[in-house]
Amino acid sequence: MAYIKGTDREQIILFPDAIDDYIEEDNMVRFIDAFVDSLDMVSLGFKYAVTKETGRPPYDPKDMLKLYIYGYLNKVRSSRRLEKETRRNVEVMWLIKRLTPDFKTIADFRATNTGAIRSVFKEFTFMCKRLDLFGAELVAIDGSKFRASNAKKKNFTKKKLQRTIKEIEKKIDEYLTDLDENDKQETDAPKPTAKELKEKIDALKARKDNYQNLLEEMKKKGVSEVSLTDPDCRSMMNNQRVEPCYNIQTTVDSKHKLIVDFEATNEAADQHSLSKMATRAKEILEVDTIEVTADKGYYDSQDIKMAVDARIIPFIPKPQAKGTKDGCFPKDKFTYESQTDTYTCPAGEKLAFVKTTKNRGKKMRLYEGKSCPSCTLKEKCTKALKRTVTRWKHDEILEEMQERVLLNQDKIRIRQWLSEHPFGTVKRSFDQGFMLLRGLKKVNTEVSLSFLAYNIKRVINIVGIKDLIAAVT
Repeated sequence: MAYIKGTDREQIILFPDAIDDYIEEDNMVRFIDAFVDSLDMVSLGFKYAVTKETGRPPYDPKDMLKLYIYGYLNKVRSSRRLEKETRRNVEVMWLIKRLTPDFKTIADFRATNTGAIRSVFKEFTFMCKRLDLFGAELVAIDGSKFRASNAKKKNFTKKKLQRTIKEIEKKIDEYLTDLDENDKQETDAPKPTAKELKEKIDALKARKDNYQNLLEEMKKKGVSEVSLTDPDCRSMMNNQRVEPCYNIQTTVDSKHKLIVDFEATNEAADQHSLSKMATRAKEILEVDTIEVTADKGYYDSQDIKMAVDARIIPFIPKPQAKGTKDGCFPKDKFTYESQTDTYTCPAGEKLAFVKTTKNRGKKMRLYEGKSCPSCTLKEKCTKALKRTVTRWKHDEILEEMQERVLLNQDKIRIRQWLSEHPFGTVKRSFDQGFMLLRGLKKVNTEVSLSFLAYNIKRVINIVGIKDLIAAVT
């Protein structure tokens, strides 16, 4: 039996008259084309959205944007690889009408249109809203670490710099000793010449001066670390190892797992992000109130209070109390009685108000037990003479939230598969779990394209190509 044979490479064939014949009616590029053509590039702030009467004509920003959206949807992010696609990929040829910009032009477009590209993500979000793709009732907020374009060896903390400087000084001393003894030793073994040793010493001294300057710069700026390649990134725990990263925050709607909003930050912790992200989501979705679920990392009493004041209903489990880890009764085992302004402990004894204290800038009321020394449960309660409990003036907000959490465990469980679905898709399916660009502003641009690609792919699967094209034309 013969194999299926291909066409002779030297055989002359006639291609269809139009390149459009190669693109199916339900091909994704047709929607990319229609969506970008529907955008007002001037109001979005794209460079060269209005051409000049003189000079060399620029590429249409619509064509460049189409190229980038296609690239991010197909795991092609680098400008050099995108340049190759313009010359060999029929879909790209159709999409940007056989234009072949060089890699520098492609890279410059992304670098000089940071704000405008982010606005495109918002425009797609508004389109999703018009199509009623957001439930606008419950959103999940979460953060994930994306590796920065900065090698670990080029990221320094104060301690790391001081340790490196000491190692350099030790090495310089060794070379100086070798230099002094260079002429005293008589051996046939090869050894560095005086000139080579001096060159090595000079190089080490230059490195030492550079690191000392970095220490001084850190001291002036009041920062705890510095990255040489990307100054905005910070060391974070990522996949059980510490490396320079960005913490990407997302707000995901529960109806179709679409990303409503995002923010790239260089803060390792998620605290203080809840109210800001939730308030922005509420404004984008144009609702009076919204429910928000997040993990324990977002539990910050003052931030939760700000969220509640903004008509946001948070569902955040409380982190394990310190006393629980020590085998002692946590605070939630003590019942507050507002009428008497006292706490009742697990043994049924009262803790009365003693004084006012401060904790992390918050004014706290301190309550102290009177019967602790003779209590049979003292070993399970405190190692001090008497057990104390503090109360913030807005603790009732936190207590109400914990009651909601206990009664709505489904909203806690939904958080994981809801917020982690976009991160998993972008990092694994799109292979975009690391940054190509440097600096917080450009990283936000890159994340805009990644999450725009995620939302487009998701909406295409939900609505379909033809209906989406009809929605924007």
